[in-house]
Amino acid sequence: MTADPVAATRPRNRRQLIVDAAGRLFSERGYHAASMEEIASGVGITAAALYRHFPNKYALFAECAHSMVEGLVAALDELPEDAELPDVLAALVRVTVAHRASGGVYRWEARYLERADRRLLAVQFARVVGRVTDALRRSRPGPGAQDTDGERLRVVAALGAIGSLTMHRTSLAQRRLEELMSACALRVATTAPGGAAGSAAHAVTLPAPPVPRSRRAEILAAAVPLFARDGFANVTNGQIAEAVGLAPSALYRHYPGKVDILAAACLQAAGLLTQSVDRSLEGVSGPRDAVEALAAAYVAYSFRHTALTSVAEAEIGGLPAELRRPLVQAQREHIAVWEQQVRLARPELDPRPARLLVHAGFGVVVEAGRSLRWQDSPGHRAAVTGLVVGALGL
Repeated sequence: MTADPVAATRPRNRRQLIVDAAGRLFSERGYHAASMEEIASGVGITAAALYRHFPNKYALFAECAHSMVEGLVAALDELPEDAELPDVLAALVRVTVAHRASGGVYRWEARYLERADRRLLAVQFARVVGRVTDALRRSRPGPGAQDTDGERLRVVAALGAIGSLTMHRTSLAQRRLEELMSACALRVATTAPGGAAGSAAHAVTLPAPPVPRSRRAEILAAAVPLFARDGFANVTNGQIAEAVGLAPSALYRHYPGKVDILAAACLQAAGLLTQSVDRSLEGVSGPRDAVEALAAAYVAYSFRHTALTSVAEAEIGGLPAELRRPLVQAQREHIAVWEQQVRLARPELDPRPARLLVHAGFGVVVEAGRSLRWQDSPGHRAAVTGLVVGALGL
């Protein structure tokens, strides 16, 4: 009997190749925008062949979402039970770097998972947090050395710094990248309670959110929390219209389509953030003071405008290119301000390492804020600001 030449050349790890390709596409374009045909094309197979491995797009998506955290758990399981904190964090960094292109699925797109899958993902993530927490406790032996109230926050923030790698493309040589991010995560995990005390002293005056004085502004204000809660693709025009007491057809008198509401939300977020940055740098006394002021302002902005921020960060990839372009430019300008001040405060840093640390600081805010359920208070703001400053190595 003659062997099937196609079967003979089929890679044994095709399922993993599919998961990797799908993870990259889901991370880049979002769950709803990615198609099974595109994923199949990325692997070099037909859509029919893809369906032999996964019955539908959701099944593939769920496996992608779990794959990243499963990789983290597996890496930790390979370490000795008494592994030191630097070794534990370095293992997590290595896995994240290896799966960097697909890690965004866990970061934002996991909100589209069904309840059972979300629960399983939470259990897996809790295992990672628990293992890092154990290593952190071993690194601080002795009576009174443990800060149980702040331990989980610091651990989750450290994981946020590591996870930030999945949200941008700035890179370094692999070894240097792993060393930089491992050291960053270690600083965050071991930041003393009340660390970077000067950062908490910055009084933050955020720009007031626009008052919805027009029907267009009312529609935008109603849509943002719906997008944040359910994801842009899951929200209908009917839901938005109902929230403002309009017929669905009346929305088109104010916005050509739902995507234009999303674009307006992203522009509003960019504008408020720019104003916050400008105000934070007024009257600073030097580079370190400037970085601490930036951190305090960014944390305050994130806690005050949580829904708007999450929509802008999670959904920007779903915008058409012409609507996305000015927003990407605004993001780059914002990061450039941080990068400049961080390099003035730490002259030994080259541009790319500085940029990587800035993104790590943003990752700290996201995961620490989630851990605190975005409950806004001076204490929470000060704690997260201190962790951001720690991530930056000041």
